[in-house]
Amino acid sequence: MFSPGTKKRPNANPRRDPATPLSEIRRSSPDNSSVPNRPTTGTPAPWAPRLSVLARVLPSNQNEKGDEIKPVYVGEVPQVVRDEQASMLQKHVHGDASVSGGMERGTSLAWIICGSRLFVWSYLFPASSANCAVLEIPGSVFQGGERSGGSSWMLRVVSWDNVSMRTKKVVKQCSSAGVVLCNKKTRAVVYWPDIYGEGRADPVVSVASSDELEVASSSSVDRKTPLRRQLLLRRNRSSLTGSCTFNSFIACAVPDCQKECVAVACSSNGELWQFHCSHSGVSREKVYQHDQTSSSQGGDSGSKGYPRSLTWCFPNLNVQESSRQFVVLTDCELQCFSIELSPDYAVSKLWSHEIIGSDGERGIKKDLAGQKRIWPLDMQVDYHGKVTTILVATFCLDRGSSSSYTQYSLLTMQNKSGGNISSAQETVLERKDPIQVIIPKARVEDEDFLFSMRLRVGGKPSGSAIILSGDGTATVSHYYRTTTRLYKFDLPYDAGKVLDASILPSSDDGEEGAWVVLTENAGIWAIPEKAVMIGGVEPPERSLSRKGSSNEGFAQEERKNLTFAGNLAPRRASSEAWDAGDRQRVTPVISRQTAQDEESETLLSQLFHDYHLHGQVDASLEKLKNVGAFERDRETNVFARLSKSIVDTLAKHWTTTRGAEILAMAVVSSQLMDKQQKHTKFLEFLALSKCHEELCSKQRYSLQIILEHGEKLAGMIQLRELQNIISQNRSSGPNTSRSSSETQISGALWDLIQLVGDRTRRNTVLLMDRDNAEVFYSKVSDLQEVFSCLDKQLEYVIPAGQPFGVQVQRACELSNACVSIVRAAMQYRNEHHLWYPPPECLTPWYCQAVVRNGMWQVASFMLQLLKEASQIDVSSKSDLYCHLEVLAEVLLEAYAGSVTAKVELGQEHKGLLDEYWNRRDALMASLYNQIKDSVEVGHENLIEGSDEVNGEILGKLSSCLLPMAKRHECYSILWKICCDIDDSELLKNLMHDSMGPNGGFSYYVFKQLYARKQFSNLLRLGEEFHEALSIFLKYHPDLLWLHQVFLHQFSSASDTLHELACSQEESSISEAEDETGPGQLTTLLKLADRKRLLNLSKIAAIAGKDADCEFKVKRIEADLKILKVQEEVMELLSSDETKQNLDKLLLHPEDLIKLCLEGENAELTMRAFDVLAWTSASFRRTRASLLEDCWRNAADQDDWSKLYQASVSEGWSDEETLQNLKDTVLFQASSRCYGPEAETFEEGFDEVLTVRQETMEPSTMKDSGSSVEAILMQHKDYSEAGKLMLTAIMLGSLQYDTIEEGPVPME
Repeated sequence: MFSPGTKKRPNANPRRDPATPLSEIRRSSPDNSSVPNRPTTGTPAPWAPRLSVLARVLPSNQNEKGDEIKPVYVGEVPQVVRDEQASMLQKHVHGDASVSGGMERGTSLAWIICGSRLFVWSYLFPASSANCAVLEIPGSVFQGGERSGGSSWMLRVVSWDNVSMRTKKVVKQCSSAGVVLCNKKTRAVVYWPDIYGEGRADPVVSVASSDELEVASSSSVDRKTPLRRQLLLRRNRSSLTGSCTFNSFIACAVPDCQKECVAVACSSNGELWQFHCSHSGVSREKVYQHDQTSSSQGGDSGSKGYPRSLTWCFPNLNVQESSRQFVVLTDCELQCFSIELSPDYAVSKLWSHEIIGSDGERGIKKDLAGQKRIWPLDMQVDYHGKVTTILVATFCLDRGSSSSYTQYSLLTMQNKSGGNISSAQETVLERKDPIQVIIPKARVEDEDFLFSMRLRVGGKPSGSAIILSGDGTATVSHYYRTTTRLYKFDLPYDAGKVLDASILPSSDDGEEGAWVVLTENAGIWAIPEKAVMIGGVEPPERSLSRKGSSNEGFAQEERKNLTFAGNLAPRRASSEAWDAGDRQRVTPVISRQTAQDEESETLLSQLFHDYHLHGQVDASLEKLKNVGAFERDRETNVFARLSKSIVDTLAKHWTTTRGAEILAMAVVSSQLMDKQQKHTKFLEFLALSKCHEELCSKQRYSLQIILEHGEKLAGMIQLRELQNIISQNRSSGPNTSRSSSETQISGALWDLIQLVGDRTRRNTVLLMDRDNAEVFYSKVSDLQEVFSCLDKQLEYVIPAGQPFGVQVQRACELSNACVSIVRAAMQYRNEHHLWYPPPECLTPWYCQAVVRNGMWQVASFMLQLLKEASQIDVSSKSDLYCHLEVLAEVLLEAYAGSVTAKVELGQEHKGLLDEYWNRRDALMASLYNQIKDSVEVGHENLIEGSDEVNGEILGKLSSCLLPMAKRHECYSILWKICCDIDDSELLKNLMHDSMGPNGGFSYYVFKQLYARKQFSNLLRLGEEFHEALSIFLKYHPDLLWLHQVFLHQFSSASDTLHELACSQEESSISEAEDETGPGQLTTLLKLADRKRLLNLSKIAAIAGKDADCEFKVKRIEADLKILKVQEEVMELLSSDETKQNLDKLLLHPEDLIKLCLEGENAELTMRAFDVLAWTSASFRRTRASLLEDCWRNAADQDDWSKLYQASVSEGWSDEETLQNLKDTVLFQASSRCYGPEAETFEEGFDEVLTVRQETMEPSTMKDSGSSVEAILMQHKDYSEAGKLMLTAIMLGSLQYDTIEEGPVPME
């Protein structure tokens, strides 16, 4: 697009290829006989034999890095299009032989109109395999009977396929689509309801009436228009900027209608027209008229030529929505409309946003110094409807030099709300980024040229845009690090114009793909991302057209051999930056290899080449060390890169578009074997040169990658052999009537090969001109993509709508492919184990997540098929089982290797272990259930002895599962097999073989026996597995004491029983099992059970005769008495529910005491003192406040004020006082704690709380809690009845029959 300014060379005579047809521009521009900026050799004729892109590269430039900065040939247009072009050229030797064309991003369809024929095909597939639809355009839509439309056609494709297919990463040829064709000049609309349908019907046509054309044509001519302008408009009504032409056209499907769509077009006279297209016809209606009486920018031209562009607000929106929004670009603003996808198809305006005005924050500020006029040229909305990009041209005047120039820029706007915008919002858009100036000073172009420019957005690099000029050039603009860079795509003239640009569907999570362009005569080309990043130049001060810049008279001769940074191929666009006086510097914007990397890579290639020819190494190790060949690790290591280039070599003689024939060619297998031999030779070179030792010691990851290339190559060879076997079986099968090519390409493996190859082609545009199968078998290092596709797109390889038997067959085929690849890699590793570095912390590629997940998707699909096994016959079911068994073994081995690597690396692996165990259990359980089902079905008619026969058969069939279950510790399956066949010897053998650090399978067996309450079997079996039983019984004390008694460890058994009886946690009685089983204990011990356990503990302690036997017995007896207290408390409580809860729960002594105090009962109060007595001295000391609460509660049980008044009024004697006080709780509590017959465990209560403190003053005692007397002094009745209260505790503690004489403190 950016042609350098050069001096005129009248003697220049560029080469013309007679086999290549002349384009429209070459015939219409006599001055273009000399094109100084074109290469000396043009693009070959499209119909000539065409080598691959890589095959066409010169030997000196035959590397991938050099190719990625050049456009890449993707494919040819269908042959029928070329034939029609040739025919049209013969008919229009002296006339207009131009063609129209375009590309549809949503459907990946390309189209070309030659004469009166329309050709539509998919540009993602080879021209030979693409389904090209040939449509005849009715003659009524042409103007004046002229059968050539030039560039006046607009086309939109409406897909009838499932709308969700657009969001999938699998790209399929469009199978059902409608086409709406519109002529800009005549306003005629042609609609084909289904271009791929059987018995395709004739199109329906809507032609503009003469009144409509006359009104539209005359609307631009008013009284204010000068006479000369009126004559010019009438003479040139068919111009692109004329008053009645359509400028833009959009269409979408109508939901819930049979192949109906609605389209909207905008006209240069400010009109919006709506078209409803169906089988019955096309109806047209004007729905809006833009006011063109005045222009926001002044001048006498008004806003003629506008609106310029239409686009949907959300291009990726689901077509099932009831309405859609679209945006219209006018001369100064964006206008948003809504169209109802209903029978009335009402169109309403929602909002407008001024983009050219006085507020620069809203868009572009006008009326700046030197600014004359601003043209919004085109507009695009990104795929998610968030960002709107506008191409703008500004006519300016340089006041310093009094020269005029045009500035091109991109304005990006984003929605403030991020979704559908309501009309109530004042400001709907905001500027996303600063205005990107594409060309600061370009030559002044006429309005026709400006309005011919088109904008496309969304390709790679992210954020880039491509601008198409009316003269057939294309430029990619990329804003990177505050700098705009431009990349020109401009093939030689004999390639014709660039008709349109689109984006290759990306196989990654993002929606962006590489740019792809459709040319008039040279087919379809792609622009790699690296080409834009490296080959881009800073904006030159020149035009967007093919013409030279305004200062071309001062331009220098183009430099032909300019090279970037010494290691990049020459770029035509880059030389333009130097032509402007060396003011722009071309610097790469992405990282590249250093000079040292280049030197080491070149040296290694040369040394290996010499070894391959002569078998000599010649001090290779020292030479490579000197150039730093061992400094980089992993994939960047030069040895790993050379290994990758060996296994990924593309063969020139594979180039063909014959599809299935590639798969049948013996050269595929031969090429793979050649690669394997060369890779083996490379390993020998590493060994003989001692580079292997250096890599093994310092670059283990790099050596691992090199050997993994050999593994993948072995897997690819095995996969190729499998495909041959499948093809041979199908050829000799019952359906031999089909053609050989159909036999070759049928089956799941072929579809998978196509899918992986297509993903690789779209990710690496250099391979776009290769067949999918060729790419698949060539890119060996990307073999893991097979599993990635299985993980993400299995539903494409095995469609749900296929018959059940076909699904089973395809699933088995994919399973066999996965197993073949992984086993071949494992076998390679085993055979070459001496070559491998130490395996610690290295994860094999077939153990990585992408491989595991791919195999699991196939396995889980097969599990689902087995669940629906009633729909398939016995043989298919057996085949499915056999394939699933082998796949499960390979998958579980991959998981085991991955877990081992993570453990060695010290990384978190709990999540991986859980995933491993869950998938292991699901696979093994399903396989074993299928074995059991087959045994039951096969022997359901046996009567006598059927159990024995079934057991024998089950044992034989399940024997294949035993090694896998043992290897991966699937103990549930081992246990089920042993139980179902009732083989105790097998069980013991497995327990001996599967001993682990935590008991292994033995521990699992003990858990199952425990859950089934088979305690005797458990203990008897444990006699043979002492270590495992000891580990198990640590968590099961209810059985541990029995084992200890059996071993005559009576003292230990006593401790275990005592701990079990006093335990208050459920887990100590019945462990929370990992595996649930029948009869698992879930209830707590009752008080009677605890009492029985304590008695057993007492007997065991006596039998043990240890030194502390007496103390143990006393402690056990104290606990028995506490149990008795809890039983008594239960009887005193009135609530039955509380009684039941207490019977199942052993209360802590502190909780039991508090429960007694809450009861406000004399009996419960005395029970609190009993609990305190039988706990321990330490318990009483640490909970002295609780003891004080007990005394306060005891004092509150009697009405001391009433007793005192009775003693005064009745005049109690000493004997009467003693008798009356004996019935008080204070007297009884004092007798229990301090009396001569008081019993406690360990030391008594007086060590914690004395009865009286004679030495202390009453005022001090009142604030002290060190005696019972001090506690009572705080009672509310102490001032009146204190003498009686003290008398009660003294009598209780001394058990006097008479009251001693002496002072009794009253205050």
